[in-house]
Amino acid sequence: MYGFYDPTYIILIPAILFTMWAQAKLKTAYAKYRQLPNQRRITGAEAARYLLDRNGLSNIRIERVQGTLSDHFDPRNQVIRLSADIHDGTSMAAVSVAAHETGHAMQYGTGYAPLKFRNALARPVSVVSMASWPLLLVGIMLIAMGSYDSGNLLFNIGVIAFAAVVLFHGVTLPVELDASRRAVKELEATGLIYEEEVPAARKMLTAAAMTYVAALATALLQLVRILLIRGDRR
Repeated sequence: MYGFYDPTYIILIPAILFTMWAQAKLKTAYAKYRQLPNQRRITGAEAARYLLDRNGLSNIRIERVQGTLSDHFDPRNQVIRLSADIHDGTSMAAVSVAAHETGHAMQYGTGYAPLKFRNALARPVSVVSMASWPLLLVGIMLIAMGSYDSGNLLFNIGVIAFAAVVLFHGVTLPVELDASRRAVKELEATGLIYEEEVPAARKMLTAAAMTYVAALATALLQLVRILLIRGDRR
């Protein structure tokens, strides 16, 4: 690893900067559209309930949870969990985010293949993601000690494990983009928001989507870095 200095970290700088920009963009968009009331003055929970019922998903519950932007759809428990500001708020941010989570419920209801694939990957990837770096580091240590066969084997398993993490991020991005597309389409089609409010909803959800783009970019560049380190191993 070039002593105590690893020049491959340079590869991650663009991803780090992009992630910082994406997070700042989301915070800015949320702060802006949280202060902009939707013209119908409906809450996020009301919008989600209406869209769920409209799409034959009356069995899916809506729960209010703590946190900021902690909103998510839980397919196993058939529930959409909305943070307080989204659940009770009447802002454009509230209805947009609530509709996005409803978009995930709609994906589930229609058997959307990428969502099913992501859900199938979620649990095993959570395990291998924790194992990937220990495998990589132990592999490097063994190689440094002269145990090339064992070290390379562990390192290569670590590479495969991290590649699975990249795959998960790669599948997550189109799932999130599709949920946002469904959200805007449904909000507009049902008249829950007016035509002139559509750009605000789209901008709010686009800002959120950028965080998933950043996560994928970071994972990809990290994999490239790992492969470069792999190239330095004997």
